[in-house]
Amino acid sequence: MGIQIREAKPSDQASIVEFNSRLADETEGKQLDPNLIGPGVAAILADSGKGRYWLAIIAGKVAGQIMVTYEWSDWRNGMLWWIQSVYVPAEFRRMGVFSALYQHVESLVKEDQNACGLRLYVENNNTRAQETYRNLAMTEPGYIVMQSIFPK
Repeated sequence: MGIQIREAKPSDQASIVEFNSRLADETEGKQLDPNLIGPGVAAILADSGKGRYWLAIIAGKVAGQIMVTYEWSDWRNGMLWWIQSVYVPAEFRRMGVFSALYQHVESLVKEDQNACGLRLYVENNNTRAQETYRNLAMTEPGYIVMQSIFPK
């Protein structure tokens, strides 16, 4: 059973919205507002400058997703690609889906002369994901993410 990776297109919006909603519920116990998540996904699918999604496909079925957004690093004079919205449905977990998605994105970063690396954030308690990332040679940079979120 092979895993194909392809860039998401506007017709994939419903699947991505569903996966993002499941991700928020499973990892943080949060219910996403459909009036925000739908247009938020559509905005990325319409403008790759905001970010990009890739989907893993197994036997014609969407088996996972990964999204990247971009952050300019003046220290590195290059663009960091932030991995976000990673989701693999339970029936496809432990089958190499995330690894295939990650390796695809990693290869794109290495080909992009303006890109300088990959980053992601992970919940403190999600030790399984942390182990997966370590197995892909990702390291902890020693930063704590802090934020101020302003509701719409």
